[in-house]
Amino acid sequence: MRIALWIFVCLVSVGRVSAQPREIQEGPHETAAFRQAVERSRQIVSEWQRENHITGTSAAVAIDGRVVWSEGFGSADIELGVKATPQTRYRIGSVSKMFAAVALMRLVEQGRVDMDAPVQQYLPEFPRKAWPITVRQLATHVSGIRHYREADFAPDSLVGRNTHFLTDRDALRVFQDDPLEFQPGTRSLYSTYAYSLLAAVLGAAAEMPYQQVVHELIALPLGLQSVGADHPYHLVPDRSRFYVYRADVGRTINAGFTDSSYKWAGGGYVASAEDLVRFAAALTRPGLLSAASLEVLFTPHKLADGTPATNGGVPVGIGWRVDVDDKGRRRFHHGGSLTGGGAILLTLRDERVAVSIVSNQLPRPTESMAAEIADAFAAAR
Repeated sequence: MRIALWIFVCLVSVGRVSAQPREIQEGPHETAAFRQAVERSRQIVSEWQRENHITGTSAAVAIDGRVVWSEGFGSADIELGVKATPQTRYRIGSVSKMFAAVALMRLVEQGRVDMDAPVQQYLPEFPRKAWPITVRQLATHVSGIRHYREADFAPDSLVGRNTHFLTDRDALRVFQDDPLEFQPGTRSLYSTYAYSLLAAVLGAAAEMPYQQVVHELIALPLGLQSVGADHPYHLVPDRSRFYVYRADVGRTINAGFTDSSYKWAGGGYVASAEDLVRFAAALTRPGLLSAASLEVLFTPHKLADGTPATNGGVPVGIGWRVDVDDKGRRRFHHGGSLTGGGAILLTLRDERVAVSIVSNQLPRPTESMAAEIADAFAAAR
């Protein structure tokens, strides 16, 4: 009964998503410096889009928890002549992991998850490995769970056949019988599959599907109507078409069919640029999470030898990459890439500035783009 009600609520909320574009919101940020920041941001996005033959892009900025600029560029659907808008839903790839990280912290606050408990405390059926794996190790990319292999995408593999996994636990079949790459906690290894396991843990702890966890604990409280799984068989309002640019023939084509049910938490969500910055902005001060939880979320995890755990060479907390910019400001960010989609989400937490850029084609928007936009708006405050 509860799951049926959840599905009904999701369908109702999806139907309310607006397709009306919004460039600049009226308010106290309406200054000459602010308009210069907008124009510079438009230039950054437009130049990147043109240089990389990107079909559609949307970008948004939030300051002090409020969306102050959002805009679409190019096409969400070439064939139907649909323009990209601030409400267009794009594949966000590994930015999906940030929702899993925050959902984890919310369940920790509720006393439903012990981050340092072994995963079998929540999933007794998950095969035991040479060493125990904790929930915290999954979230910080130090679990030893492997990442993708070329064989995963072979035509006769579970992923290569676009298998649709009906449950979080069923999706673990892709990797659950493989040995660990190393003793958990001793090395860093970025792993989308670790987040598939984390999703199953969170769902088991909350006694509901992982998608419902994200909806009830994050999307509903923050009013994020565009955030959800990229179900290939569902009708999703405002979802972009997905594209690939073929440099060898000099033209854009439709991306191939993709079923991301094997990695909802790790890279299978869609969202609008506006909702992404609303989400990030909610993490710049206590509210959705307590001050103590935010500190855990954004503090670099330490390996057994005391050195920081890393993701792409950058220190990593609970999912989020954590560093400082050239002005010494704390910066939290993550990117996402997959066929037909790319995203970057970046926050200058102390300045309470959040930036998102999302697109329906690779290469993905870069950290440097988002950082330059964040810097422009921070200077214009």
